[in-house]
Amino acid sequence: MMFVGSKHCPRCGAAADREEDVVNAGRKCPRCKTAMQVATIGSSKVLECAHCLGLWLTTSAFEKICADKEQQSAVLGNASLTGGDRTQSVSKVTYIPCPECSQLMNRANFARCSGVIIDLCKQHGIWFDRDELSHIVEFIRAGGMDAMRAKEKVALEEERQKLHQEQLALDMQRSRSLNLGESDRASGIASTSGLLKLLLG
Repeated sequence: MMFVGSKHCPRCGAAADREEDVVNAGRKCPRCKTAMQVATIGSSKVLECAHCLGLWLTTSAFEKICADKEQQSAVLGNASLTGGDRTQSVSKVTYIPCPECSQLMNRANFARCSGVIIDLCKQHGIWFDRDELSHIVEFIRAGGMDAMRAKEKVALEEERQKLHQEQLALDMQRSRSLNLGESDRASGIASTSGLLKLLLG
């Protein structure tokens, strides 16, 4: 038995099946405003708009697809079944509402370098316009995530080196100002003793 809202099974610890999140057919497509139907991609349940072929996925369903090669094959299989024209039908940039909470969703370049702009609601899920999900799967399969991680690693190393150089420069500056202070004090002492000699001599 699991309580509503539980993320893991209390007995075995397995992740809860979140299919009930999408079985709420009747949710409206954020683009066409028509009711979406439940569709299956591999073992994941999603909502699909029959008019624009957009897909609404929970975050857990999307993560499952990103991590599982069989799920990815199912996505690519579905893309080839829907066929033909893979050009983006959405001509201008618009912010669309989340099918769950109706708040405008954020737009983000998936993995910051894929070129696929997705619409996401942090609380409820991700909207994919036609073919965006298959483009993301192709990006992942082509090693895009590994390339992105390598790029981030290089950027982090460069940032670390830059901070190290800045710290060295600060240390040198402090050292110089301390040395200057010492030499000023020494010359002050020398000039004072010279003045005393002059006065007493």
